[in-house]
Amino acid sequence: MSSLSRARVARRIAAGAAYGGGGIGLLGAATVGVVLAEVQLAKRQVGHGRSPHPPSADGLYGYAYAGGEEPLRLTMLGDSTAAGQGVHRARQTPGALLASGLAAVAERPVRLRNVALPGAQSDDLDRQVRLVLADPDGLPEVCVIMVGANDVTHRMPATRSVRHLSAAVRRLRTAGAEVIVGTCPDLGTIEPVHRPLRWFARRASRQLAAAQTIGTVEQGGRTVSLGDLLGPEFAENPRELFGPDSYHPSAEGYATAAMAVLPTVCAALGLWPAEEERPDVSRREGFLPVARAAAEAASEPGTEVAAAMPTGPRGPWALLKRRRRRRVPASDPAPTSP
Repeated sequence: MSSLSRARVARRIAAGAAYGGGGIGLLGAATVGVVLAEVQLAKRQVGHGRSPHPPSADGLYGYAYAGGEEPLRLTMLGDSTAAGQGVHRARQTPGALLASGLAAVAERPVRLRNVALPGAQSDDLDRQVRLVLADPDGLPEVCVIMVGANDVTHRMPATRSVRHLSAAVRRLRTAGAEVIVGTCPDLGTIEPVHRPLRWFARRASRQLAAAQTIGTVEQGGRTVSLGDLLGPEFAENPRELFGPDSYHPSAEGYATAAMAVLPTVCAALGLWPAEEERPDVSRREGFLPVARAAAEAASEPGTEVAAAMPTGPRGPWALLKRRRRRRVPASDPAPTSP
């Protein structure tokens, strides 16, 4: 599917989400039978692996900076990817990696809270946001949401998926938190998924990712395309970057994702170098209609999309950036107690 075609589909999905439509699905009806058969086969194969409960990474990071400013508060929401399912150590989860990296950039401690739920779909975000807003320790400065894969595999209508995500972003932004959404990963890279499902899974994933971007940006959030978990090396080296269950990322896969999301987290908090906030034409960065930016981001992992102008000749505009990846600073050995 071309970028322009994906932009049109994403815009229709986002419009349906905003105005209450629910009939736009991710896959055509003619493909449902064969796709469902392949999904069941993939689920059985994935189920043969080990997929332990994710380790709890909640706590204080960057405690070398303790004693100065109050800790920044970072909250993770979403599904098993946000929770860090598939790894055995707390420091290997994306939340811990982001908290450690943010502490090193800000030179300030970071308190991490993770309310993500393995297996969650976007309709669980309402419950997760309620937990965040009811936190007696205060509201977070920044929230990172990773969600969407289960919406695809459970065939949740894309309009419904985006509606729940947009509502979550709006509530968190209204409360004063910066919001970064890691959009739906490319399910076509999962090892047990075979043709023809692989092609349909990739198409559905990218359509949802583009629509998620439109819904998020229009509510004042930012997105980072997770795609094939942020690099061609994921597809080329699945044995290294997938976890033991061949479905969830390994520690290396989560580190790759964290390296892509961290710059956007820092930029949202005003911590990234000012010179990197200007569009770089040599990296094909610039201002685009939000649907076009969303479609391009869905096709290129690691791409950030943020709101730019409220309106233009073709609707709202967004800034598309391809931030240079930097190594995540070494994480703390372990968080302190919350």
